[in-house]
Formats: sequence, C-alpha cells, structure tokens
Amino acid sequence: MNAFFALVRKDLILYVSDRRALLMHLVLPIVIAAFFGSVFGGSAKSGAIDVALVQQDASEVGRRIGAGLQADSNLHVTVMDRAQAEQAVRKGSQAVAVVLPPGFAEAAGSAMFTPGPKPVIELLYDPSQTAVLGMVKGMLTQQVMSVVSAEMFGGPMGRKLTERSLQQLDAGTIADPALRDMLAAVRTFQAQPQQAGGSGAPRGLSMPFTTRDQGLSNAPALQGYNPYAHAFSGMGVQFILFMGMNMGIAMLAARRDGIWNRLLAAPVSLALVVLARAVSATIIAFCLLCIVFAVAVLAFGVTVSSIPGFLGIALCFGALTAGFGLLVAAFGKTPEAARGIAMFATLIMVMLGGAWVPTFVFPAWVQQATMIVPTRWAITGLDAVTWRGLGLPEAMPAMAALLGFAALFMALAIWRFQKART
Repeated sequence: MNAFFALVRKDLILYVSDRRALLMHLVLPIVIAAFFGSVFGGSAKSGAIDVALVQQDASEVGRRIGAGLQADSNLHVTVMDRAQAEQAVRKGSQAVAVVLPPGFAEAAGSAMFTPGPKPVIELLYDPSQTAVLGMVKGMLTQQVMSVVSAEMFGGPMGRKLTERSLQQLDAGTIADPALRDMLAAVRTFQAQPQQAGGSGAPRGLSMPFTTRDQGLSNAPALQGYNPYAHAFSGMGVQFILFMGMNMGIAMLAARRDGIWNRLLAAPVSLALVVLARAVSATIIAFCLLCIVFAVAVLAFGVTVSSIPGFLGIALCFGALTAGFGLLVAAFGKTPEAARGIAMFATLIMVMLGGAWVPTFVFPAWVQQATMIVPTRWAITGLDAVTWRGLGLPEAMPAMAALLGFAALFMALAIWRFQKART
C-alpha cells in the first residue's frame, strides 16, 4: 500500500510542477468559458440586434415608425444614410439595415384600403445573420401596423386618404360598393372626438394579443438562466478531458522509455501501477473542475444549487477522465500516433456532448444519438446542479452513467494492458 500511495503522490507532484499543463487545463477553460458566456447572453445588451435605420421618409408618420424601432429594447438602432448603412452591413458591424423610402407612410396608408402597388421597405442584411432577419421583419411589421393604422383611423393623413379614396369610388376609378360603405364608416369614425370613450390612446389597429415570458427552472427567480454556467461546464469538461488524454500519452512515453519495465521490476503489480494512475488522474480532474467552478461562482455569478450533487458529478467525471486516459495509453501504439487519434476523439465527444453549444439546438435524432456520448451526461449533470437549480436525486442518473462509462473504459484498458504483457 505504501507503494500505491507513493505512485499517486508522484503523479500529483509531477502534474502540479508542470506550469504548461496548469495553463492548458485550468486557465484556458476559464478564459474561453467567460468568452462564450458573454457571447450567449452574459450582458443585458448582448441580446439586442444591431440595426441600421435609413430614414428617407421625413413625414410625421415616417418619423414615428423610426422612433418606434429605436424604442424597441430588442433592437440597437443606429440612424445612418444609405451609403453608411450598406458599408456597415458589408463589414458586419450591423446585422440588418432598414430603409424607409420617401413617402412610405402615405403610400402604406393608402394601400390599406385601396388596391394597387404597395410600398416596399428594403432590408439589407449580412448573409451570416439570416437568423435575425425574420426577427427584424416581425418587429418592423408591428411598428408599421401600429403607427400607420393609428394615423389612418385618427390622424390628418388618414382623413385625407379616406376622402381621396371616396372621391375615386364616386368617380368610378374604383368599383367596389362594399369598400365605399366601409370608408364612409371610417370617415364617420374619424370625425368623432379623439378621446371618445374616455381614452386618449391612438385609435388604430394594434396587435390583438400580448405575451408574458416566464422562464421555468428551480434556480432562484431573480437569477434565471445564467449562460456562464453552461459555458463553464462545457469548457471545463473539454480541457479536463485534454488533461486525461495527456496523462495517457505520458504513460505511452514512459512505457517506450522503459520506465514501466523498471517499475514492474520492483515489488509492484501492473494492476497497482494502473490503479495508481487512475486515482491520481481522478483527483486532478476533480480538483480542476472544482477550481474552475469556484471562479465561475465568485466572478460570474454562477449558482451551485446542490453541493453534494456537484461534488458527485465532479468525482464521477474525474473517474471518466481517468478511464479515458487509460484507454488512450492502452490502445495507443506510440505517443505521436495516439495524440492525433485521441485529440480527434476528444473534440468529437465535446462537440456532440453539448460542450460548445447546448444540445437543444441539435436535431431531434442527434439529441437521441448523443445519449451514448459520455460528455453529454457530464454536461447534463453539471447543468442540473447549476442553472437548472436541481438537487442530488436529479444528478444521480448522470453520475451513474459517468461511472458506467468510466468502468467500461478502465476494464477495456486493463484487458489491453494484460494482453500486451502476454
């Protein structure tokens, strides 16, 4: 037993003394997780879409449409001329540019009741930002309908356009008796006092519904979803797996250099050497994940809802990391060849496991397929005990899955080691 503890102590001392390893496995995941957390909603302004507004319609109604867009909290609107807007979209500094053409408001009001060509709002967009184009269209439609309909039913431009349309109907330019009856009723409505009914609100069409957004989780209500929690989970898992991979490659190098033969010549068994390396790798991985999340809690407001649940996930993931490292050492032929294969396997696991982006953005069949990926269970477990606000019982399925994968990897590694000795 003294030999076992000596082997574990040796591994821990060698790892801590390697400053490059500490930089790779501790500092980098914190820096990259902070970046991803800020990109995916870490600040209040990060959700606003950058939109350039080209205000060519100088009418009162046109200016109100522009003001409505600028007041929308979902948009970060910058007023520009046409040339500036085109250049900004080409450079990527603006996702979309909205061009309100001259006379748009009057043309849109006229098109509400009479047939004919409709005015066109030109939308210039960055091809890499097609996802936000539909959102901007929806918010633009809301503003145009609200402002133009209010003007048509209660503003001077509306009264002028109603009279013009009725004159066209009387002259036979437009043959539609039902439309004439409707416009006559609109004219009567327009003639009523603005505050009829006791309300001073604009009399126009408005959205017939509203929404109430409520994010559901067991996390504290004031906290809500903290994107840093998922970012630190993903980056911690990724770089700690790199640590496990490097420990496996170090075992290959030690075996090639004859260090293993000298160890096995001493009164220690192969199983003891492998077990000592597994325990030391588990301890290192556990400590790294705890330190990474300590930074997340202290510097980025991440909340750990269950300390026992988190420690259980961290310990089980440490065992998985150790098993992965042993698998690399057992099946790798040379350190150089094993590094490329292990790097590829690690990146595939972290990608499919949701370390880079949450798995809910994947197609349904991919979400089901990734259940056989061990990193998927690590990320799911860490999410459960952080931003989801769940406890130890909900973390236990992920812990069981991680331990199952760890046992499988270690069993395969030991089988391979024993086969190589015979």
